[in-house]
Amino acid sequence: MIRHFTPERLITEPPTSGHLMIADLKTALAQIDIPADWIGIRAMRETSTWRAMRDGRPQQNEFGLSQGAMVEVLAQGQFGYSATNQLTPAALQAAAQCAYAQAIAASRWAIHRFTEAVRPAVVGEYVSAYEQALEAVGVGEINDLLAKLCQQLKVSAAVVRTRAVARTHDVESWFVSSNGSEVYQKLLLLESHLGAIAQAPGVTQSRTDNGYLARSYQGGWELFSGAELGHRAERIGQQAVALLSAPDCPDTATTLVLAPDQMMLQIHESVGHPLELDRILGDERNYAGGSFVRPEDFGSLAYGSPLMNITFAATQAGELASYGFDDTGAVAQRQYLIREGVLERGLGGLESQSRLQVPGVACTRACSWNRPAIDRMANINLEPGETEFEALIGSIEDGVYMESNRSWSIDDQRHKFQFGCEYARKIEQGKLTTVLKNPNYRATTPQFWHSLSQVGSRATLETYGTPYCGKGEPNQLIRVGHASPVCAFDNIEVFGGAGS
Repeated sequence: MIRHFTPERLITEPPTSGHLMIADLKTALAQIDIPADWIGIRAMRETSTWRAMRDGRPQQNEFGLSQGAMVEVLAQGQFGYSATNQLTPAALQAAAQCAYAQAIAASRWAIHRFTEAVRPAVVGEYVSAYEQALEAVGVGEINDLLAKLCQQLKVSAAVVRTRAVARTHDVESWFVSSNGSEVYQKLLLLESHLGAIAQAPGVTQSRTDNGYLARSYQGGWELFSGAELGHRAERIGQQAVALLSAPDCPDTATTLVLAPDQMMLQIHESVGHPLELDRILGDERNYAGGSFVRPEDFGSLAYGSPLMNITFAATQAGELASYGFDDTGAVAQRQYLIREGVLERGLGGLESQSRLQVPGVACTRACSWNRPAIDRMANINLEPGETEFEALIGSIEDGVYMESNRSWSIDDQRHKFQFGCEYARKIEQGKLTTVLKNPNYRATTPQFWHSLSQVGSRATLETYGTPYCGKGEPNQLIRVGHASPVCAFDNIEVFGGAGS
């Protein structure tokens, strides 16, 4: 099923909900006594559930609660941070004093001095749209559905392992600042997974529902219901079995067609991470590496073919990483990162933009109340073209079509990569033919995106997400979303299991 969303509610007026917490935080903020130039408090509360079945038996039934606040202080041109899980005036005062001491200590070693301009005042609210509330479905009903899906995944005795997962998150955040910011946001998230492992003598193959937890969105239980869900489970099981007798992907250079679920990983690794401004500044090199992109490339670098149009879409309704404001209060907007192949702006918030003097977006984000916000991608989407799926496949004499990421490897400059997929089909004389197992491909980022030769129409556009994008020290796992149509790339090196 294709998921395409319409814009969500974004109110840039005083919040209509969450106002009691805002009032309490403003009162506590007014009582903080430190000689700082600016103070911000970002409070968060997240409740989560995790239900999982393996082979029709309960594997996980968990409930989690996390809440606290991060106090951020600007003093002598530097920011300091301190978190507390006690939302009392005394605890917030103590955190502010600690953050202030950090800022003063850091000012001695400053490489850039900030002003209040990187924390502009903003007032607003953002709330995820949903049809069926997350609390409306009981644990027993969820587990019964997951057990049934395990049964539907097991299409034959060759399927030796089945798994069905449903996770929910209710995330609320409140942000106030000494210069007048008041922001309330409420995100409702549902992440799901279906998977089957099939075995035959000497062969093991797995198939999932577009990748592990790829069907992760904002919304309610309407995202994980209906007859279509059972049909997906049966197809996953059938394809896992079909892969057992399939030949390996050939070793050749050919036209590669990627489904939207693999384009998610391709965009994430070879566009999203290289464009993060803190990588380009060198802040991430110790943990996650840098980027081949240079500051002078913005506005001039031909990143890919003219068919390549990539947008930052943090306000896209239903997509996993949608929000109205980043965690410093900057207002999110839909903006082009790459337009007609040319790099226009990076993935960096106001601090990185100030340091690099290049355009960025509202993407300074934190995974939790006890982490400072850093540059993170959010929803990064490839805009659709005009070519229908049948016409795209029909134009290819020889090629390989791949779905669903299975493995990835990319160097620390985000330049050279090798990705593997779960499932492939041979393309012969304009038709999808033989199923192929162990499909892989490799390229360099510039070569790959310059080889983009066809972009599917809006009818081929699909949206996916992942809750597991890791970055930063201490580490932060954050949610991101990606939407893409089917895409074709010319003269790409593909290979099977023997060539990996």
